[in-house]
Amino acid sequence: MAKSGPPPIVFILLFLLLAGGGWFFFMNKSATPDASNTSPAPAGGGDLPVAPAGGGAVPVAPAVGRASPVAANSFPLPVAVPAGTAVRIDGSTSMVTINLNLKNGFQTKFSGTTVETKANGSSNGIKDLVAGTADIAAISTPLKAEDQAKGLAAVPIALDTIALVVGTNNPFTGGLTSAQVQDIFKGSALDWSKVGGPAGPIKVINRPEISGTHQTFKEQVLGGANFAAGANVTTLDRDATTPLLQALGNNGIGYATFAQVVNQKTVRVVPVNGATPDAGNYPYKRQLYYAYKNPPSQAVKDFLGYATSPDGQKAMLTGEN
Repeated sequence: MAKSGPPPIVFILLFLLLAGGGWFFFMNKSATPDASNTSPAPAGGGDLPVAPAGGGAVPVAPAVGRASPVAANSFPLPVAVPAGTAVRIDGSTSMVTINLNLKNGFQTKFSGTTVETKANGSSNGIKDLVAGTADIAAISTPLKAEDQAKGLAAVPIALDTIALVVGTNNPFTGGLTSAQVQDIFKGSALDWSKVGGPAGPIKVINRPEISGTHQTFKEQVLGGANFAAGANVTTLDRDATTPLLQALGNNGIGYATFAQVVNQKTVRVVPVNGATPDAGNYPYKRQLYYAYKNPPSQAVKDFLGYATSPDGQKAMLTGEN
């Protein structure tokens, strides 16, 4: 009697088909990445500093230069700081007001703490930081590669603008173009009549090379070119704004951080390309930083946590705690 049903070869083919399909499904399942095990790329690509937690008012460093990356939650605002905590700051004269406002705010918020501030220039601040005679360096330029190689890192604190100033009695009352500013400080324009003013010699008041503002001005304003070194140029012995303003007289021009000259009654700020330093299109802006040595001490963590918090930003800008 003949057997009914499909021949054995059909069962064999069916078995192979099912087995192969299951194997294909298994392999595809195994090859699919598990999102829970995928690590995200570092914020900012690891090249630019990221604004610290709570520091919504703290901008990310500009593309010019390079600052050390800062994790988003590196310096949280401390809940309490032990009495007796002391922090020493030295560095840029451009950050005198910032340092003082943060010092007062920190000491008020955390009773029994002490913040000592000096302003011997960005370069000296870095030297003191490396030597261990300062805990934080206030700097107006990004950290250099050699500074990072010494274990230093930096966190952005605020944006600043560099203002050009003349004495209130200077007969030049107009503005300058970026090209005219270069002509003056490179030594091509020696008379005010060359830049649209009445005839009269231009006296340039320059800051010393240790000044971070000097270095920023050289790179950002002069395009890396050297300052003029003629008889019409006076270079100050120390990096301080008050002597610079006093030296302007009736025919001088100098430069300083805008915050230090905006309320001065003896000088006038010169517009550049038709814009004043408080305008969004003003050309000479820069980032200010606090540099520290890795790993930071608890006192440094606490101070930077305050400085980059909304409380610290308010104190820094307004002087109010």
